[in-house]
Amino acid sequence: MSRLLELSGLTAGYGGVRALDGLDLHVDEGEFVVLLGPNGAGKTTTMKTVSGLLKPVSGQMRFAGQDLAKVAAWRRPALGLGHVPEGRQIFPDHTVLENLALGGFPTRRRKAETDRRRDEMLEIFPRLAERSSQLAGTLSGGEAQMLAIARALMAAPRLLMLDEPSLGLAPLKVAELFGYLKRLHDERGLTILLVEQQASTALRLADRGYVLERGRVAVEGTGAELREDPRVQAAYLGQLRQEAG
Repeated sequence: MSRLLELSGLTAGYGGVRALDGLDLHVDEGEFVVLLGPNGAGKTTTMKTVSGLLKPVSGQMRFAGQDLAKVAAWRRPALGLGHVPEGRQIFPDHTVLENLALGGFPTRRRKAETDRRRDEMLEIFPRLAERSSQLAGTLSGGEAQMLAIARALMAAPRLLMLDEPSLGLAPLKVAELFGYLKRLHDERGLTILLVEQQASTALRLADRGYVLERGRVAVEGTGAELREDPRVQAAYLGQLRQEAG
């Protein structure tokens, strides 16, 4: 597998507070990689820095062999980076179709391709097809999360980054959401980088994972290895026991 995303010695922060402290990690083409860790470990900061919402202090970021520091944030979706931020951040006063059209902005000059992607999204997420003319602000939490993912997919990303997509969803909706992500990875070969607090469920899907602590990688391994790692079990013991029961 070729290396798609590579972060080397990445340091970033907010107002002098260092959230990433020499972070090293990579995602290969076609992989499903999960980032775990406590609040404040640097997971969200990692995604914001890769997508260009936050400027790094030092270190390197390479995507498909390109130096991301030389690519403006607004150009990164066209490069193949898709980002579904925490909290979804859809446009509530626009319809489902209008939100999808905004997601297709990088391919706007190729109308046939944009229309094809829109139809594909409505096929992958049939609930969105049923609510295509509905204002996004009236959708349920699960539907809004589907729309956020579909909007990111409109730009045909090579890497889809998702930050806490299960947050605030009922258990059945979480299972449905992870089912969609598994299909996107298994059937369409989409490369995924997922930040998720539901460790056990995420690790069942992941090829590999990283546990971050204080802006650095504390533990890394395959999904199966991390599920069996005593350090990961200690950190997520309650959840692992509950899901196993």
